[in-house]
Amino acid sequence: MESCNAVEKEVDKVVSKLQSFKKYSNTTIQELIDTMSQMEQDFESGSDVEMTEGHTLVLKSSIQKIKDVTTALTSQHRELHGTVSRVGKAIDKNFSPDFAAASKEGLFEDEKSLGMVNQVVCEHFLRKGYLDIAEELMSEANLKIPENYKEPFSELNTILESLRQRNVQPALQWAAENRTKLSAQRSQLELKLHRLQFLNLLSNGATLAEAVEYARQHFQHLAERHQKEVQALMGCLLYINNGGLQQSPYARFLDNSLWTDIYQVFARDACALLGLSVESPLTVCVNAGCTALPSLLSIKQVMQQRQVNMWCTMDELPIEIHLGRKCQFHSIFACPILRQQSSDHNPPMRLVCGHVISRDALHKLANSTKLKCPYCPIEQNPNDAREIHF
Repeated sequence: MESCNAVEKEVDKVVSKLQSFKKYSNTTIQELIDTMSQMEQDFESGSDVEMTEGHTLVLKSSIQKIKDVTTALTSQHRELHGTVSRVGKAIDKNFSPDFAAASKEGLFEDEKSLGMVNQVVCEHFLRKGYLDIAEELMSEANLKIPENYKEPFSELNTILESLRQRNVQPALQWAAENRTKLSAQRSQLELKLHRLQFLNLLSNGATLAEAVEYARQHFQHLAERHQKEVQALMGCLLYINNGGLQQSPYARFLDNSLWTDIYQVFARDACALLGLSVESPLTVCVNAGCTALPSLLSIKQVMQQRQVNMWCTMDELPIEIHLGRKCQFHSIFACPILRQQSSDHNPPMRLVCGHVISRDALHKLANSTKLKCPYCPIEQNPNDAREIHF
């Protein structure tokens, strides 16, 4: 992010100078044009009078002014090239083209690892609906993916495409077939789908009787869990013949954001039923890699300058990289004593009293067979501490 900000700062300078140059040049050139136009009119009006010495001096002065202005504009324009070139230098300085320096060689050379990568890529294409590309990859990479694994992706992409076109019928049918599982997850998917269908009826001129009939058929089993939402939808019926929903307190139901929301809700709940994450593993890895890459390149450069090579001798990265909440999938324990994040070599340890510290902290606080908890007065044997897993 710092690299992007540095380059953006140089770009802002270029844009600011270009705008100033454009404003100055337009104003100056227009003034010259107006002056010369006025002189032309004066000369034409006095065409029968011989040009006096004063006229000659004015004309020569105007010509010299044009030359001076042209020279000044040319000089300023030449200075812009230096500002633009500094953008390129900032890019070269802040972005290293050698991304291979941040990778570990030999990770995907064996057949098993390469097969796993191909499978992840293939699954990504299946998730995105690129079935032809996925089939071609499976053929060329000799991947054997069962048909029953591919079918759910095909069905989900068909339904998502229908939702993009504002057709909720395929999604409603899918939700009805999986009603028990969705209810166990306390999902609101079916309610939101029926809400959109109900609002479509009202917007397309359905009669009061038709709207009530639809509500009786589809909202009855939803009313117990979603009473307030169903009551609000029933309130919409009062305005069918009284100006429509746009002029009612329920105008929020006509917001286009409801369609964006239903698309995301369906993708999330459908993937949850299939035991999948909303984003494909390939997307998550690429996003995490883009976030971590600047830090990796920086630490690699420092290691090269100091002639230290810890990269290939450790299973863990030599530095801690924060990827943000979106890329955090496991609980993280930080020792309250040493302020260090737990690892495989320094796991969290539960004391007899219930407090948790890291193994390194346990060893430093222990005195032979005695250990006093740093948070309560209980004394205990350090051998009684147990490793815990979050």
